[in-house]
Amino acid sequence: MSSSDAAATIHVLEEEEVVTKNQEPANKVLRRYDSLDIESAKLARRYHHAAAASTDNGGWVVLVQLAFQSIGVVYGDLGTSPLYVFPGVFSNGIKDEDDILGVLSLILYTLTLLPVLKYVFIVLRANDNGDGGTFALYSLICRYAKVGLIPSEEMEDQNVSTFQLELPDNRTQRASKLKSKLENSTFTKYFLLFATMLGTSMLIGDGVLTPCISVLSSMSGLKLATQAMTEDRIVWASVGILIFLFMIQRFGTDKVGYTFAPILSVWFILISGIGLYNIIKHDPLVIKAINPKYIVDYFRRNQKEAWISLGGVVLSTTGTEALFADVGHFSVRAIQISTCSVVYPSIMLAYTGQASYLRKHISDVDNAFYASIPGRMYWPMFVVAVMASIIASQSLISGTFSIIQQSLSLGCFPRVKVVHTSTKYPGQVYIPEINYLLMLACIFVTLGFRNTTKIGNAYGIAVVFVMALTSAFLVLIMILIWKTHVLLILAYVFTIFAIELVYLSSVLYKFDQGGYLPLAFAMFLMTIMFVWNDVYRRKYHFELQHKISSEKVKEIVDETNSQRLPGLAIFYSELVHGIPPIFKHYVANVPVLHSILVFVSFKSLPISKVPIEERFLFRRVQPKELQVFRCVVRYGYTDARNEEEPFEKMLVERLKEFIREGYCIREVQNEEEELSEIANEDELNEQVVRDVEYLDKAWRCGVVHLMGEQEVVAAKGANVVKRLLIDYGYNFLKRNLRQTNNVFDIPHKRMLKVGMTYEL
Repeated sequence: MSSSDAAATIHVLEEEEVVTKNQEPANKVLRRYDSLDIESAKLARRYHHAAAASTDNGGWVVLVQLAFQSIGVVYGDLGTSPLYVFPGVFSNGIKDEDDILGVLSLILYTLTLLPVLKYVFIVLRANDNGDGGTFALYSLICRYAKVGLIPSEEMEDQNVSTFQLELPDNRTQRASKLKSKLENSTFTKYFLLFATMLGTSMLIGDGVLTPCISVLSSMSGLKLATQAMTEDRIVWASVGILIFLFMIQRFGTDKVGYTFAPILSVWFILISGIGLYNIIKHDPLVIKAINPKYIVDYFRRNQKEAWISLGGVVLSTTGTEALFADVGHFSVRAIQISTCSVVYPSIMLAYTGQASYLRKHISDVDNAFYASIPGRMYWPMFVVAVMASIIASQSLISGTFSIIQQSLSLGCFPRVKVVHTSTKYPGQVYIPEINYLLMLACIFVTLGFRNTTKIGNAYGIAVVFVMALTSAFLVLIMILIWKTHVLLILAYVFTIFAIELVYLSSVLYKFDQGGYLPLAFAMFLMTIMFVWNDVYRRKYHFELQHKISSEKVKEIVDETNSQRLPGLAIFYSELVHGIPPIFKHYVANVPVLHSILVFVSFKSLPISKVPIEERFLFRRVQPKELQVFRCVVRYGYTDARNEEEPFEKMLVERLKEFIREGYCIREVQNEEEELSEIANEDELNEQVVRDVEYLDKAWRCGVVHLMGEQEVVAAKGANVVKRLLIDYGYNFLKRNLRQTNNVFDIPHKRMLKVGMTYEL
């Protein structure tokens, strides 16, 4: 292979096919063993064996620990919903005693269908290598159908062990048609991204509203106990609790979970015990609400009022999305065990007990939870309720951290610092900037709304919107990936999805009574996400159009060969296909190059994790004497970008391994070429040793990290919208958020920034 032919294959990482030396049929063509395949193909099997071994060792012990921890992190919101559901449903009082049975029946079936059947047994199956949330669903779809908007896909990505999807063998025509339509429709690609951003924004809105409504509703018990507690005092006490809650987030989900799990376990024991006590004491026949006939009778009696009251009923499912969003902090099996064995039975008994009490004390509906507590248990229950409400906020806060980390890695959120708080559980993260912004938002909402009624209206819209979007994505996954039978898909759509749409119509009715709040949050967050993602894509396309060809790289290096300094230079870029234009700009201003050049591209794959053994892919720019390499460093959206081992050390070690193995692979096309290419084994070994020693010497002389500092401006003649988007929106976010070197912990003393202006 000539140097020009070799160079032509470098700047676009594409699949090539040649005839290998051991081909059996004469006409059989096999894929060329590309240099970028070396590590991923070799190490995928090793990773699978290691993963299987780690799962087998102490699996049940870890599972029980995670199930216990999940009680303290995931279920706080769902578990404390009995504090405010009945007052939210009967905001205008109870008109008929049998209405209590109708509402109880609605609550029981809603809890069974949505949190348990839909999320625990269906949605959790759609996790992305253990991670959940709206972006996990989007990444699954992106992996199967090419609906991503950034053209950075490579054939080598499919060799990553965690990238592969387990698909049924019987591929259906229905899935193929849908896949083709998704891939060929630009509108559909933008719509899927828009829906993903909307779901993410709504979930972050949940992270704001959950602490407010949980803490305020628990503190309202003081009104019943003493008249000295005015509304103002309750509001300010709630603000103090919220500040405390957000200040302890920096300790991480692991420590917070172990601290909160015993408290929430006591909460579930108490609400189930009090519920059972109320059922036996007041009205044991309340269990007949299991008959859905009472739902029909409730709607017949109340009609429009019954439909409006669904906005209160759906509050019984608050925190359900946290089951999926937080699954990356724990595991699917741990969530299933804790839900079915502890959470679901406890809250069913709690609601049934409150209904039994209200059948005899209709006038107490405004404070149903505290009024139904037996006298001696009031103060102990109040203390536990306040603590449980603090914990309730934890589920959506943890979920918010997870989903922002996912959107950050996929280029849909400005750069923020992601702190991995646990060495045992890599999915547990903390984001300082987001934590403090959530705290400020919670304080403003609590001081602004001051009661749970309006917050409940806002909360209902956020909850149901996220549920409906999850269902829409799930239907796509059923068709595209799972190849589910069409009758099962229709059954899901006409039961669970239809119920969610009915609830959505009800909560939207209260739009002007606080319901506008989550939509305002969503619009604000979506604006930030859209601005960042849009300019991010424009930058990538600009670099792709102005990339430097391999021939040009050779020409540039040849011109500066007489002025090459000892050392290793690492050029950083997000461009995967080729060498970025900033390299030419650098050489034009600093006409000196180091002895070894490595162009590093950071790439986020639409998967949650990339095993560290499969992270680095290399290619050598021909001819070999140039000592120029390209490297693609691949991350999943939950991978830590700041590993304990220094990045440059990992890079050099992987590069050495690549050099050693590169000489072991002989690319030949026929027997004559094979004979002419065969070299003496000793000579090859000597060449490997020389190249590795040359790399070691360059590393010892020093490493320089060259970062591109692109100034992005709207091109001349751009319209007003484009100028606002790029010159003001994007540049404001960029100036006020973290730079790339801060995200990757690149040493400042050995970093050189190269400025260049991109006119988009």
